[in-house]
Amino acid sequence: MGGEVVEESADPAPGGGPRASSSRPKLTVLPLIALIFFDVSGGPFGVEDSVGAGGGPLLSLLGFLFFPLLWSVPEALVTAELAAGFPSNGGYVLWISSAFGPFWGFQEGLWKWASGNLDNALYPVLFLDYLSPSLSPAARAAALAAITAALTFLNYRGLHIVGLSAILLAAFSLSPFLALALLALPKIQPRRWLALDLRRVNWRGYFNSMFWNLNYWDKASTLAGEVEDPTRTFPRALYGAVVLVVASYLIPLLAGTGAMDGSTTDEWTDGYFAQVGLVIGGPWLRWWIQAAAAMSNMGLFEAEMSSDSFQLLGMSEMGMLPAFFAIRSKYGTPTISILFSATGIIFLSWMSFQEILEFLNFLYALGMLLEFAAFIRLRIKKPDLHRPYKVPVGTLGAVLLCLPPTFLLILVMCLASARTFIVSGSVMLFGALLYPAIEHMKRRNWIEFISTSELSQSSFESGQTQQQVIDEASVNLLPDRSSGKTEPEDPEIDLEGVLKVE
Repeated sequence: MGGEVVEESADPAPGGGPRASSSRPKLTVLPLIALIFFDVSGGPFGVEDSVGAGGGPLLSLLGFLFFPLLWSVPEALVTAELAAGFPSNGGYVLWISSAFGPFWGFQEGLWKWASGNLDNALYPVLFLDYLSPSLSPAARAAALAAITAALTFLNYRGLHIVGLSAILLAAFSLSPFLALALLALPKIQPRRWLALDLRRVNWRGYFNSMFWNLNYWDKASTLAGEVEDPTRTFPRALYGAVVLVVASYLIPLLAGTGAMDGSTTDEWTDGYFAQVGLVIGGPWLRWWIQAAAAMSNMGLFEAEMSSDSFQLLGMSEMGMLPAFFAIRSKYGTPTISILFSATGIIFLSWMSFQEILEFLNFLYALGMLLEFAAFIRLRIKKPDLHRPYKVPVGTLGAVLLCLPPTFLLILVMCLASARTFIVSGSVMLFGALLYPAIEHMKRRNWIEFISTSELSQSSFESGQTQQQVIDEASVNLLPDRSSGKTEPEDPEIDLEGVLKVE
């Protein structure tokens, strides 16, 4: 199902380097499930905080049982419909641009890229914490740089390699928890699942933990141009990933909280599953869980890096960013975009875990509010848009589907600290100023941008009929001023600059 290799003929990209359609394998269902799994979860590492912040197991278990229904399933359904309808690199940037215009598409891209880089800055740190927690500051900084460089090189070597490695890393990361669940069965006492101390509940920490462990379902949409038959593959992969993620949280939590006798709420913090493994299985299970946690952070980094870098490539192909962001290596990966994302990760790695968590959640929530609004607006504004997969509800049903997750997004944002509001507001202001600055650079022809005619011509020469992969591809959502001349409006470009290839 996901193991076949799909190859296509080579063709140069407008920005330099080969296109995604070169003779390299594309992502199929199984690698895409693994990448979505790591975009969202990576395993139960980090969910221990939900027990501590929730004042006991009950709120944690209820959260991972009901939050997926209120949040994960709606987001996955919206992503499945829009990714199938707009199967091009750039993902949600393209959706927002089609619904609200290129300005808001650019803001979406900036918010989600910043959120993704904040998220990815956590993983080299966590990887190092599991393997060598007692390094000196200088040695730690050098190790972080080396780990980031090594993982970035793996991403550079090809998306299909990242997809296959994600399958292996997912299997290894989840395997010790199958052993934990089996060993815990004779010791489980269901009454322990009902423990709750409302006086110890930290609502901000609880909701941030829930939100962080269940978001980023839309991340893989930025890879849609690298997926084989994305209109069919994306919905299947999202369904499979939802089941895998929920099971990877609930099964270890049920086993650990039900079998541990005498553990206090305060003990359930990040990394506590290693102690659970020691008590239930012995030192060998603790070491296995610690090794799995370290490998999981590798998978999380690779999946996030892929999504972030291909998002920048997609934005460049739309004309939103300079053409050099679309340059591909001989492996088909966006070289400059990968290096740009890696640099951001290194600069952000000094921040604390809780600061990063709040900042990325807030920026991600902003982007998701736009995505839900775009989902509804496109249902109204473009009812005839080709949707290979369509959520089986009408306009009213689409609104009702988005209400619960919208409420959760606003709740998470309201619980943010003053510092988070200031930092997020600064990012929003920067984006609002950067967009006209980029337009000015295009108008002055200071930097090369991919033009509409260049991209559409190369697409037709490659023999790719865009109707097979995308009904409305945003190939240049900013006005084409790279030539410095005003040209007649192309009759196939609608008012928002979205090229409709018939």
